[in-house]
Amino acid sequence: MTTFLQQVVNGLSLGSIYAVFAIGCTLIFGVLNIVNLAQGAFFMVGAYLGLEIALLGLPLPLALVVALVGGGVLGMASELLVFRVLRLRGGHKWMGLVASLALARLLVGIAQEVFGTAVHGYPPNPFTAIVWEIGGVRVQLLQVIVVVTAVILMGILGFTLQKTSVGRAIRTVAFSEDVARIVGVEVGRTILITFFIAGALAGAAGVLLGLLFNVVSPFMGEHMLVKGLTVMILGGLGNIPGAVAGGFLLGLVEVFSVAYVSSAFRDAIGFGLIFLILLVKPTGLFSGFEERRA
Repeated sequence: MTTFLQQVVNGLSLGSIYAVFAIGCTLIFGVLNIVNLAQGAFFMVGAYLGLEIALLGLPLPLALVVALVGGGVLGMASELLVFRVLRLRGGHKWMGLVASLALARLLVGIAQEVFGTAVHGYPPNPFTAIVWEIGGVRVQLLQVIVVVTAVILMGILGFTLQKTSVGRAIRTVAFSEDVARIVGVEVGRTILITFFIAGALAGAAGVLLGLLFNVVSPFMGEHMLVKGLTVMILGGLGNIPGAVAGGFLLGLVEVFSVAYVSSAFRDAIGFGLIFLILLVKPTGLFSGFEERRA
C-alpha cells in the first residue's frame, strides 16, 4: 500500500504537468481545428528561460512568470508569422502543421547553438530539501508546489473561458468564426490571444518539469509534444476537461508502470493502455469539440 500511495503522489505531480501542456494544444485545436507542432519547442524555451532566471539567483515565481510571458510571445509569433499568413493566402490548414514543425526545428537549433546539447539542471533550491513522510509516503514540497501551481493555472484558464469577455469570445470563435464576426467578435485578435494562452501554458509546463526532474535540454520538447498530443486525443479533441483528466491518467499510468513493471516499458504500457481505451471509445474519455459542435 505504501508503494501504491507513493506512486499516486508521483503520478499526480507528473500528470499535472502533462495536463497543463495538453490544455494548450487542446485550446488551439478547439478554436482553429489545427495542431501547432511548435508547442513542444515553446515548452523547451520556457524551461530554459526559467533556468536562466534561476541561475541569476532570482525567485522561482519570477522564473515561472518569465516562462509564461516568453512562451506566450512565441505563441503569438507562431500565429502572426505562420498560421495567419497561411490563412490569408488560402493555404490548406494542414500546411500549418508542416510550417509549425519547421518553426519547432528552428527553435531547437537555436537552443542547441546558445545552450549546447548537454543536459542542464536548475540550481539547488530550498523546495527540494523539504520532504514530509506521511505513513511511509514521501511527499516533496516541490511536488506540492508543482501540483498547486498547475491547478491554479488550470483554474485561471477555466475562469477566463467561462466568466470573462475574452473567454466568451474564444468560445464563440471555437463554435464558428462566421457567427463570431456577426456578433461583433474580433476574430483575429481572439485567435492571437488563444495562441498567447497556449504558448504561455507550454512555457509554464517547461519550468515545472525542469524543476521537478531537474533536467533541461534542447530536445525535451519533442518528447513532451508526443505526450501532449496523446493526452489531447485521449481526453477528446478540443475538450479541455478531457485534457486535464487525460494528463493525470497518463501520469499515473507511467509511474505505476515504472514501479510495478519496468522503466523500459513505461511508454509502451502508457500508450498501449490509451490505444485500448480509444478502441473502446474512439472519441476519447469525453466528447470531442467536433462532436459537441454537431
